[in-house]
Amino acid sequence: MTMRRLLAGALAVLTGGTVAVVLIQSATAAATTTSTPVAAERRGQAPLVIGHRGASAHRPEHTLLSYEAAIAMGADYIEPDLVSTRDHVLVARHENEISGTTDVARRPEFADRRTTKTIDGRPVTGWFTEDFTLAELKTLRARERVPDLRPDNTAFDGLAEIPTFEEVVRLAQRHGVGVYPETKHPSYFDSIGLSLEEPLLAVLDATRMREVFIQSFETANLRELRTRTKLPLIQLITWGGAPYDWTAAGDPRTYDDMVKPDGLREVSRYADGIGVDTRRVVPVGPDGRLGTPTTLVADAHRRRLDVHVWTVRNENSQLPADHRLGDPASPVYARATGDVAGWLARLLDLGVDGAFCDDPAMGRAVVARRTG
Repeated sequence: MTMRRLLAGALAVLTGGTVAVVLIQSATAAATTTSTPVAAERRGQAPLVIGHRGASAHRPEHTLLSYEAAIAMGADYIEPDLVSTRDHVLVARHENEISGTTDVARRPEFADRRTTKTIDGRPVTGWFTEDFTLAELKTLRARERVPDLRPDNTAFDGLAEIPTFEEVVRLAQRHGVGVYPETKHPSYFDSIGLSLEEPLLAVLDATRMREVFIQSFETANLRELRTRTKLPLIQLITWGGAPYDWTAAGDPRTYDDMVKPDGLREVSRYADGIGVDTRRVVPVGPDGRLGTPTTLVADAHRRRLDVHVWTVRNENSQLPADHRLGDPASPVYARATGDVAGWLARLLDLGVDGAFCDDPAMGRAVVARRTG
């Protein structure tokens, strides 16, 4: 991390109004983390701060506004989720169904595009990127996906277009950060003739972008990518369920099998790391409080797999009960900022190599405090 990036991160914390929270939380972090000799910085590498969908705690996700904010806040990587347009251009959206993240439902000229499709075995109703050309999508405007949780972000509704993957990559290059794209629903897009892997690699080749991690919840596309690129690949692992390509093929295995020693050994044959729900590292009980950490980080490291966790969020409602702050009776308690610094520090002490953060400024402050 350069001094310029550290200063940028510090400035972002100050301007974002979170510095007081960070300072207040530092004592909590020290009291709640468990030291271990395998923390990333003790292995000679600084943990990565990954801007989750940009800086989605501060701007509507997957917009250039959000990615620019994440860069200013000191993110090492910015994350675009990738889906395809009808004319096979990759764009950044959390899902290919876009009624919750754009103004498409208010656009009468596109009313007839509303439909129901089966995505990964589930019926989904709405408007889908693959039914629009890029030119049509560019007429839409982004809006905050969870306005009740992040009402301040609604001030930016209607200001940003849907960015292409290439626009995100070129933004990252201008500012010296990496990109961390996720291929969304790769089996589905393969089934409709809009495979995601070829245009993804084409953009990376055309831009000569090399600061990249490529991630997916499925396995077959990562195996295919392994034969076509040397860029690091990350197998995503949720708390429950199974990769959709396994389910579609009748494979009875689940993500629970994937995190076992034999499963990690298999993952290491095609991927360079795993991206896991934080509950895979520290389970959460029925009362919302943290349990005993698992051995997953150490098991993965034995297989030379990096471990990146998702998602570190600011809001009390998104944090383990152990790291919530304030009065639960308050009407704003759910969206109030909790002890996110203490939670992230705990995860880093357990040895994770990076974290997806909705607030990269908070992530940068925690990492900077630990690494000096």
